[in-house]
Amino acid sequence: MKLFRLDGKVQHYAWGGYEYIPALLGIAATDKPSAEYWMGAHQSAPSTITTDKGPVALNTLIQENPIATIGQQIQDQFGQLPYLFKILDVKDMLSIQVHPTKTEAEKGFARENAAGMPANAPDRNYKDANHKPEIMVALSEFWLLHGFLPEAQLKKVLLDTPEFTSLVSIYDAEGYFGLYKTVMEMPQAMVNILLRPLTERAIPLYKNNHLEKSDPAFWAARAVLNDPASMEKLDRGIFSIYFFNIVHCHPGQAVFQDAGIPHAYLEGQNVELMANSDNVLRGGLTPKHIDVPELLKHTRFEAVHPNIISGDKTNDGLETIYPTPAPDFVVSDIQVKAGQTYQHEANAPEIMIVMNGNATISDNETELTLHKGQCVFAAIGAQYKITTDSHAAIYKATVPVK
Repeated sequence: MKLFRLDGKVQHYAWGGYEYIPALLGIAATDKPSAEYWMGAHQSAPSTITTDKGPVALNTLIQENPIATIGQQIQDQFGQLPYLFKILDVKDMLSIQVHPTKTEAEKGFARENAAGMPANAPDRNYKDANHKPEIMVALSEFWLLHGFLPEAQLKKVLLDTPEFTSLVSIYDAEGYFGLYKTVMEMPQAMVNILLRPLTERAIPLYKNNHLEKSDPAFWAARAVLNDPASMEKLDRGIFSIYFFNIVHCHPGQAVFQDAGIPHAYLEGQNVELMANSDNVLRGGLTPKHIDVPELLKHTRFEAVHPNIISGDKTNDGLETIYPTPAPDFVVSDIQVKAGQTYQHEANAPEIMIVMNGNATISDNETELTLHKGQCVFAAIGAQYKITTDSHAAIYKATVPVK
């Protein structure tokens, strides 16, 4: 067999919504937020594969027969399924975060293991030894923070925001690093002094719908209103809202996050594909573990000019591929209408999820009829076709093997 039904795992993080992912999967919503739907072989939440011998975890299936599932080249290069595929529903802002390089992830993971930290310890920075470049493709109107503002824009923010004018001399003398280190290591009392008048000015405007989402004041006000602790302790992550690019993506547009680029998701739903890792170094806007020194150690202190990726259409017009420099993964959007046939040979292991409509995926041995929210794993070498009696919108994750 080369085609298998795949069932992912829902992750119930506090920032998630309550309806989008349950509606996608056709399951009942609960009082727990459904933030992410994981499809992959990460050891902390591997997907379940339906085989002719019964259900098995995808990481187990790969370990038992890596050549038949992921292929010799990928086994030699990565030693595992190299990507983790997700659907995200961002109701509340995610943490200010960066991801480490592969070399630094290996060092950090070994260091925390040597210190005897349990694998699931809440204060762990490194859950594995892998890097975590990632790409997101918007499923709705999507807002995110992505990298430091270009120099002139950041200088204008500092000069135009009364609470930040005292930081201008630091930025002039020490650049991005000096500015960010100053606010991230600033005593909490000073954080409150700088941010309190700023947020108190923003909150009435936010409540009266006088702020656009492109305005950092919108997100600063929301951060305070959503944080019960803000009466006593304002979150220093609010500085990042003003210092980073606020990026707006329309459905089908994508953004790539490389190692060291500080970022945070603000609102919306997206498809996310990343290296097979759960390593996140956080600096604010989260109840999770924050480690400012580790964040600063791995942040790229440079101007970022956001690159919104629209994707490249294949010759048959049925697939839009979103290229990135990452060797671990590539994501694409497949759109098939009644009467059309998508034909493909998997030269790397693939995971597909039907986002809308229904699809029949078949090869010489297997035929799987899938509806919205259902997934398939295609082992390397699968020669399959996709058809539909109406319309099928599918996102696919694979590896850019040459």
